[in-house]
Amino acid sequence: MTIQETENQIVEEFQNFDDWMDKYNYVIEMGRECPMIDEKNKVENNLITGCQSRVWLSAEYDNGVIIYKADSDAVITKGIASLLIRVLTKQKPQDILDADLGFINKIGLKDHLSPTRSNGLVAMMKQMKLYALVFKTKYE
Repeated sequence: MTIQETENQIVEEFQNFDDWMDKYNYVIEMGRECPMIDEKNKVENNLITGCQSRVWLSAEYDNGVIIYKADSDAVITKGIASLLIRVLTKQKPQDILDADLGFINKIGLKDHLSPTRSNGLVAMMKQMKLYALVFKTKYE
């Protein structure tokens, strides 16, 4: 599935909810399905700075695509990480770099987060794109 197809799928899923509490609960549920980072990767270098809670993000380059994994000590943040991973994992570095991640605005996520959580969302997106840039430079 392409990045755009996954983004469209998420937008459709969020349209099933009228109320933001239901949307938050859905994000929290997604956090329970987040591809877990290995304990050995819960190190300072994998911590995302700028987040209200602690978030670890790792990436591996495997057969031309990037595999992301994450964990957080806050369930909502873990859900946000899971959303981003769902869209960007198993994608080529250049496709990740080209992605505008417009689904975030379409579902209204950024508007319904506290400023510190919103900053954390932006920091996670930047880190994922930075990984893509590093892997693209190194392997392509």
